[in-house]
Amino acid sequence: MSIDNQIQVVLIDDDPHLRQALCQTLDLAGLKVLPLGEASGLTARLSRDWPGVVVSDIRMPGMDGLELLAELHGQDPDLPVLLITGHGDVPLAVQAMRAGAYDFLEKPFASDALLESVRRALALRRLVLDNRSLRLALSDRQQLSTRLVGHSPQMLRLREQIGALAATKADVLILGETGAGKEVVARALHDLSSRRSGPFVAINAGALAESVVESELFGHEPGAFTGAQKRRIGKFEFANGGTLFLDEIESMSLDVQVKLLRLLQERVVERLGGNQLIPLDIRIIAATKEDLRQSADQGRFRADLYYRLNVAPLRIPPLRERGEDALMLFQHFADEASSRHGLPLHELQPGQRALLLRHNWPGNVRELQNAAERFALGLELALDATPDNPAAGVLTSTSGGLSEQVEQFEKSLIAAELTRPHGSMRSLAEALGVPRKTLHDKLRKHGLNFANQSGDDE
Repeated sequence: MSIDNQIQVVLIDDDPHLRQALCQTLDLAGLKVLPLGEASGLTARLSRDWPGVVVSDIRMPGMDGLELLAELHGQDPDLPVLLITGHGDVPLAVQAMRAGAYDFLEKPFASDALLESVRRALALRRLVLDNRSLRLALSDRQQLSTRLVGHSPQMLRLREQIGALAATKADVLILGETGAGKEVVARALHDLSSRRSGPFVAINAGALAESVVESELFGHEPGAFTGAQKRRIGKFEFANGGTLFLDEIESMSLDVQVKLLRLLQERVVERLGGNQLIPLDIRIIAATKEDLRQSADQGRFRADLYYRLNVAPLRIPPLRERGEDALMLFQHFADEASSRHGLPLHELQPGQRALLLRHNWPGNVRELQNAAERFALGLELALDATPDNPAAGVLTSTSGGLSEQVEQFEKSLIAAELTRPHGSMRSLAEALGVPRKTLHDKLRKHGLNFANQSGDDE
């Protein structure tokens, strides 16, 4: 059993009378003490962030104080260890201090000497742990900014929310369009949490066949159904001690939703065909691309499950709302791809940057990452126009100088305007702000055609 963080001093001495007297001294000073008669097994009971100090006799049967010091510092070199002895052995004291002991007390010693040393050691321990916490927070912020690239207000807010939620035990509901990065956010929540050493299990509910979804999630016992020849551990049980990420939760059947609601409320799982309730220490991160409230109103999603999941929602903004984050992400992914393929890095040219900013990225970050990969490979990249996204164009990594970039950008602007309804060439020319004669010449030069919708060239 691990030692509670409320314990401030672990006192180890094989002499029960001295141990009791030292305990009373520390208790009267308001310190919470755990007395032990031997050192064996102590290291396994102390976490690296335990906020206390260890006071130990040196000469004890079994593991002595110097051996304990070496073992404790193998796990945490910053843990203060105070050693005491009744032999007044100066060479032993020197050996202990060189080995990293915080202090060395010779029996008999005054109570005040022990209390002063313990209090100084506790103050040092608090300082060390505070510094660790600050370094970890800084590392977490740097890690988040690397994973979730962008300086837009939406992304800054998202990173703040992730940092705040990661430290809690709350289940999380991630809301975001296809390709927005829901699994990236889920992994960040796991990696920045106290569960980081536990498993991270990701499962896409929408990819599971209805016939196997319950077995995959909850597991089954032999004979639970035809073909179930041996026990299967389900994803929830497999994620015990860690985090389970359940994507496309909206695709789960109502029957499975009932079981998920029970699991969330009671933190137990029961395998198919079994009677044993298995306790779970697990964090659930669910994700959806749909409006679950609307789905609940329409009877396609359980309202009680929606309200149970919606305690800590995280919305990932679509790429079209993030402004120049698209440029930063594109260059980031292109540089990564160039490095991976051993190719020279390419910088975005002005016309290319304008094209990327005008595209609304219906596939979000996933679409942009694929585009950046093709750009890094030197392939011509056509950004498709859609009814909601008339800005289309061609992006290549082999563009020439300023003149060529201007020509490319001009073509993309005209092509984008051609996707909008115009009843005449005059209307098109007015929209582009050029004379009709100039427009005719530019259409010819760029190989573009105007589909006259009214038959009137006026």
